[in-house]
Amino acid sequence: MMNDATPRALIVEDEPKLAQLLVDYLTREGFACESLADGRDAIARIRAFDPSIVLLDLMLPGQDGLTICRELRTFSTVPVIMLTARIDEIDRLLGLELGADDYLCKPYSPREVVARARAVLRRTRQWSSAPASAATLMLDRDRFEARIGDRAIALTPVEFRLLATLHERPGHVLSRTRLLDAIYLDHRIVSDRTVDSHIKNLRRKLAETAPDFDPITSVYGVGYRYEE
Repeated sequence: MMNDATPRALIVEDEPKLAQLLVDYLTREGFACESLADGRDAIARIRAFDPSIVLLDLMLPGQDGLTICRELRTFSTVPVIMLTARIDEIDRLLGLELGADDYLCKPYSPREVVARARAVLRRTRQWSSAPASAATLMLDRDRFEARIGDRAIALTPVEFRLLATLHERPGHVLSRTRLLDAIYLDHRIVSDRTVDSHIKNLRRKLAETAPDFDPITSVYGVGYRYEE
């Protein structure tokens, strides 16, 4: 029987034997599992199943794993482990840049997948269970609401997506191009300096809400980084 404490794993893998092997190992380790083979079904199933972690194959029919990960990161911070037979360094870095939490190349041991899944969940739970303070940012991505402590921050949808994108990759420098892709989902053509204007407004609103809270750092010539 599944309860609120049972971790849920969604396996998006088009090789039936491999998918079933992962289901068997993760179920044995206490996960509630679902699997699907078509990338076009992934986003809808993630929204419905609300998994604790997603195991996402890179090469899928219908829609590839990188595209799924990119869309997923517009509304969710669920941990993602990418699984692939492609070992190119560019693919690995691109997968992590799009928001994957870990990356495993085939062939891999199912036991290693389970171990990596547990390690990723431990990290995310430590972050989410950190004690809230007056200067702790909390984001509700379903409602597009941001708070610092008990104080709400009035953000536009673009400002919220910008803040959420920085917040989900703490310590990582994100380029203006990457941030533009995240905040303008229709991929409209705008100057990358548009990001600077949004960052300026975002910093002003954060300062108005919590004067000592300034987590966004500019990295000259590169982009921006979030660090609480």
